[in-house]
Amino acid sequence: MKRLFFFILSIFLISTTEASAQCNAEDLSNDCIPKLASGFNFLKSYKIDGGGGSKDKVEYSYVFTKGTQYMINICAPGQPTDGIVVTLYDSNRNKVASSKINGQFISAIAFPCNATGIYYIQYTFDGSSKYCGGSALGFKR
Repeated sequence: MKRLFFFILSIFLISTTEASAQCNAEDLSNDCIPKLASGFNFLKSYKIDGGGGSKDKVEYSYVFTKGTQYMINICAPGQPTDGIVVTLYDSNRNKVASSKINGQFISAIAFPCNATGIYYIQYTFDGSSKYCGGSALGFKR
């Protein structure tokens, strides 16, 4: 009977540990929406799940429109960005904006779009402890 008790207890502890280690990027993405700066309208949220460190980047694409200003923010558990860097690339894969400036991490970038086209939103992990976060994209004209 004692062995059965310890067996069940150990399974419970293992499953609890695994559940707490999982990334809840959906909730973090939803948390980011109201954190868009004043005047920006919500467009889309993004899940940033680095698989606990198994992925070195997470990438999405979106069509940006000329004459529109865009904002991309980052929400991470605990720390403001937890080492998550968002980098924006144009359709030719030229870097046009980044949330890491002179070694400092910022939680949002604003980008005035001068050319309509596909832009790539890439999230990387620079010293991240959780490899987990959320993000929101907003716009204003």
